[in-house]
Amino acid sequence: MPAPLKQTARRTLLVTSATLASLALTAPVSLAAPTPKPTASPSAPVSGSPAAKDKAPASASASTSPSATPPGKMSSLGGARLGQAGTQVQLAGGAPVLPKDLTARSWIVADAQSGEVLAAHNAHWRLPPASTMKMLFADTLLPKFPRTTQYKVQPKDLEDLGAGSSLVGIKEGETYSVDDLWLGVFLRSGNDAVHVLSSMNGGVAETVKQMNEHAEELQALDTSVVSPDGYDAPHQVSSAYDLTLIARSGLQKKDFREYSSTVTAKFPGATTKNKKGKTVRETFEIQNTNRLLTGDYDISQYPGIAGVKNGNTTNAGATFTGVAERAGRVLLVTVMNPEKDDHNEVYKETAALFDWGFQAAGKVTPVGELVPPKGAAQASAQPGANSGEGGEAGGAGNVSEKPVAGAVAGNGSGGIGIAMAITGGVLVLLAGAAFLVNRRWPLPDLVRRRR
Repeated sequence: MPAPLKQTARRTLLVTSATLASLALTAPVSLAAPTPKPTASPSAPVSGSPAAKDKAPASASASTSPSATPPGKMSSLGGARLGQAGTQVQLAGGAPVLPKDLTARSWIVADAQSGEVLAAHNAHWRLPPASTMKMLFADTLLPKFPRTTQYKVQPKDLEDLGAGSSLVGIKEGETYSVDDLWLGVFLRSGNDAVHVLSSMNGGVAETVKQMNEHAEELQALDTSVVSPDGYDAPHQVSSAYDLTLIARSGLQKKDFREYSSTVTAKFPGATTKNKKGKTVRETFEIQNTNRLLTGDYDISQYPGIAGVKNGNTTNAGATFTGVAERAGRVLLVTVMNPEKDDHNEVYKETAALFDWGFQAAGKVTPVGELVPPKGAAQASAQPGANSGEGGEAGGAGNVSEKPVAGAVAGNGSGGIGIAMAITGGVLVLLAGAAFLVNRRWPLPDLVRRRR
């Protein structure tokens, strides 16, 4: 069989498998246990935010104290092998072996452009996501408010923050721009910034409801949102597969790309009077907590890194989803809860998987695919069609026919930016027919900001 026909046949089988798995999700998976109802947590009320009925059930052990053993039955959305426990990889001639000493309970390596999953380990294991849940929060809310919108923080906006929450330092009675708030979310993982934006969006319960609806639209069916900031809460779960889907969706938005790749920024402090009696607003510097972006004493900044989001809580352990580019290829890697407790272990395992993915690309047979959103079949196939770029000033959404990288001078919070215009395609199964079409789902102008 000619190579192009083999490729088409293989992709047809992958997508057909994913579709059948999605249709079957409500039957065999739901037999495992009744779908639990989210319970209230100190960090967020959950009224009006039940999990979608076709999502795989979250067990109490998965949402409060994860077992060391993956469940016997997991979703197979994206391919049958992705529903199997353990490591899934199919090496071809000349392919490098997977990194040794990987201890994460779940991980995935995927091509951001084609959506092919190069390798995975317990991809659909539903685990606490920690602050990686903020990717879904941002993907849901970013289009709603222009960057320049000003908001004065009220005492009620900062209520119900979980004990020990990560904070950017928002003060009640002070006014912040939406741009300030998103910098607080992405760089400092500020739960206070999340709650203020949620208040602007109609409250925490309404925001959680919208996040669950958006997760369903993305086919992130392992995900159940209870708190918009990712703070530990009963039955709040996601999976490496879902977090990768969510990151891929978020990266369609210019603001999302810029915020997640910004290294440092100035953040508004308290309003005071100077020695001359003039009212002034203090500022202080905040730094991104993504150590593959900033580097640390025991880990270097990863070459080609361009975001996305990290998290760490008692129940979730360390979690991370990252995107990086090398030689025109863009990979997404998600790592959840390494058992090894070395400093920055989640970043070290992510970097090892990135290295493997870039070396293995084209030398492995994909074990599955990242499925497109439900509405992708209705999206425009025209290059440059990039909906959801709300809240930003013009120029977004331009797409190149081939990946390019070039340094440009920037006045943003991070300093010099490196723009990568990336065009990719995904296969979309049209409703009611086994008919495949190539559609552009671009990742344009992926921006990495440097100090």
